Amino acid sequence: MKTITLVRHAKSSWEYDVNDKERPLKKRGFKDANLVSMAFKKRGLEMDWVFSSPANRALSTCKIFIKNLNIYTDILTIEEDLYDFGGEHVINFIKNLDENYQNVMIFGHNHAFTSICNIFGDMFVDNLPTSGLVVIDFSIDSWKDVNKGKTRFTIFPRDLK
Repeated sequence: MKTITLVRHAKSSWEYDVNDKERPLKKRGFKDANLVSMAFKKRGLEMDWVFSSPANRALSTCKIFIKNLNIYTDILTIEEDLYDFGGEHVINFIKNLDENYQNVMIFGHNHAFTSICNIFGDMFVDNLPTSGLVVIDFSIDSWKDVNKGKTRFTIFPRDLK
């Protein structure tokens, strides 16, 4: 079995005159990422590897999760293909994951992540909110065979407030 945990970056700020990749998190983003990561920690899932988009807002969200989940940074890879809004690059990335990984966590962006949740999960997600997390299990031995899986659970900030 393979498991993927998708996390959309936390709420970002538009207050700064920076390019899209450099946009930082808002205060609410830090708060929500902490809420979701602590709720996820209670689920006890161990990650084999963590991947993040290089965008500041995604990587900042990832670092909050890593800290709160006590994950070593040596299992973090920043992946350019995850800076994707349509989903094609992310899906290709997933299908080419190292076969030694059973449980991976990926930090990225919408609309890609909402689409992927609905393509691969069995629970409809209208819109994966910022800091939203979805865990999908696949009854496969190879990432190349990723197809319809089972949505194990979701954690959305609004459900924790």
